[in-house]
Amino acid sequence: MQSFDTNDAHAPDGETGSQKITVCRVEELPSGSCRTIDLSDRRELALYNVHGEFYATDNFCPHKGAPLAAGNLCDYVIECDWHGWEFDVRTGECLTVPEKIETYEVLVENGWIQVFL
Repeated sequence: MQSFDTNDAHAPDGETGSQKITVCRVEELPSGSCRTIDLSDRRELALYNVHGEFYATDNFCPHKGAPLAAGNLCDYVIECDWHGWEFDVRTGECLTVPEKIETYEVLVENGWIQVFL
């Protein structure tokens, strides 16, 4: 895991209130995999590669707080490793119960994966 100082993040051109953090190189996250991104404010994100498309969500399942990046990623669905709740990584919608997790915009620029907070 790698930590990122959200104080060093910056807003994208023309936007206010958003922070952009660079998290890793594209080749560091193979297709079908996910990883945890630690933020300096004690939050964690889960970063996913689905067939070359990158998505980011909060890392904790709202049910019991399990780390979603440790779960099973199958296409656009991450399954919580503890109790099987499933979430669409594109929207944050839970496919199991009426819950939702936060999603974040992801940009790939010059081979770097960046997330807007």
